[in-house]
Order: sequence, then structure tokens, then C-alpha cells
Amino acid sequence: MSAEENKALVRHVVELWNQRDMNAFFELCAPEYIEHLPTGDVTLAQLKQFAPRFFATFPDIHITIKDIVAEGDKVAVLVNWKATHRSEYLGIPATGKKIDITVAMLIKITGGKWVEFWNVTDIQLAQQLGVIPPK
Repeated sequence: MSAEENKALVRHVVELWNQRDMNAFFELCAPEYIEHLPTGDVTLAQLKQFAPRFFATFPDIHITIKDIVAEGDKVAVLVNWKATHRSEYLGIPATGKKIDITVAMLIKITGGKWVEFWNVTDIQLAQQLGVIPPK
């Protein structure tokens, strides 16, 4: 696929996430899909178990693409997340706080399928949830 087709696929996936259509997203993932999170690596099977909890935690999450670039089989994306923290997340009890953070993502796409995904969430999330003090 071309860089432009890969960017279009990433835009499509962000819309699927905003629509909470994870089954359609999972169909776009290769069987060997691996997600690299700040908390560790996640397989496709683990993601299928984790996704419902994530969307329960942030039920109103909306993801907006701020910038997107692609070269070869990789797409780099800067996104904004806006959400409300409604249930326990990674050991953090529900706070009801509004979240507004910027997240960097890097996606490797092979044959129209997501193969590898890096999600780089900085300390803004922990700060906005009150786990660590703001700057």
C-alpha cells in the first residue's frame, strides 16, 4: 500500500474507535499484531479483552487527529484525546475528571493490516487524573 493509503487506513481506524466499532478494527489487525504501550506489550488477544474496559473507563472518549505523516510501511500520528474518567483504570479509581491530552502513535502496516502499534502517552494523563502533581 502507498503512504497515502496507509494514512487513509489510520484515519478510518480513528473513526472506528470514535464509533466504538472495535470488531471492525480487529478485522484490520494482522494475527501477529502487537501493541506497545507505556505499561507493556499487548497481543491482539489481550487487546480484545482490554478494549471493553478502556471504553468503559473513558465512555465519551473522542480522538482527533492533529497531524499525520507516512513513509513506507509506517504512519506517525499525533492525536488529541478528550474524555471523562468514569471507572478504574490501571489501578486508578474513577475520578470523574475531564481528560484532554495529546498522544503520539506510530503504526506499522503490512498488506492493509495493522501489524505493530506504538502508543506514546506522556505524563499528562497521570497528571490530569491526579496521580502525580501537575507541572
